[in-house]
Amino acid sequence: MESVVIDGVTIYLSHPDELNIPLYPRDEIIEQILACWLVLDEKDLPLTPRLVGKPGVGKTTLAYAAAKRLNKEVYIFQATVDTRPEDLIITPVISEDKKIRYVASPIVTAMIKGGVAIIDEANRMSEKSWASLAPLLDARRYVESIIAGIKIKAHPDFRLCVTMNEDASTFELPEYIHSRLQPQIFIDFPSYEEEKAILKTNLPWADEGLLDYIVRFLQMAHEYGELYSVRDGVNIGRYVLKKIKFSNKSSKDLTNLLPLLKEAISVILGPQALIYLKELLENKKPTKPLLRPLD
Repeated sequence: MESVVIDGVTIYLSHPDELNIPLYPRDEIIEQILACWLVLDEKDLPLTPRLVGKPGVGKTTLAYAAAKRLNKEVYIFQATVDTRPEDLIITPVISEDKKIRYVASPIVTAMIKGGVAIIDEANRMSEKSWASLAPLLDARRYVESIIAGIKIKAHPDFRLCVTMNEDASTFELPEYIHSRLQPQIFIDFPSYEEEKAILKTNLPWADEGLLDYIVRFLQMAHEYGELYSVRDGVNIGRYVLKKIKFSNKSSKDLTNLLPLLKEAISVILGPQALIYLKELLENKKPTKPLLRPLD
């Protein structure tokens, strides 16, 4: 492992993340993130945007894409309700020679190397964990490790972004943290054209007809407040294509495609989601999202 010495203490660094994810760039959002990270003067500071939206709309992928536009290494920290302050900074581990090693978190590694850190699902963390990052999010730009007994200053090129899901299993941000994570960039479900392009990017071998059915299904579900995401659409498409390949059937034959599409939607989203496919096939919109299975 790569290491650095800070105030006489050897710190071992984390590895950068490489996401091999096909990306349909939503340039407007990427440009917003890049604008936040600009520094206009030696006394200026980069902003720390928070990307907010439903699960599966591509928040982490877009932050990663923005970092790659700057040719920077990316370090992703997955936040959970169990995240402790030391998890965010430096964790002591026992090495093979039975000695204690101090291992930097992805966030601290990005601070040291001048990379980009992404805290994913950041609003799952408690206030105690957020408090350890407060000095990093203002003009001080450092963190302190009580375990290692050192203060770590951020490289001038270090940039940070956090993503937050809109669901019930999250914490409210403390006000002093909320004011440090600005601006808020809301990421909504993609448009029809964007959603279809994302599906084609992830499923380039899929038949156009299958992609069209999936996108129309998702768009109808979005309209009526369902949280089905393009990630769900990709999984539906993958399942259908794998079943077609397994059974040696044609994806262009609707007698093969539609039963498999029903099956995929049911096993991935639940049978209640089939109401949208049924109404879609009948070429009409539902008056309300009925929670009943397709007959």
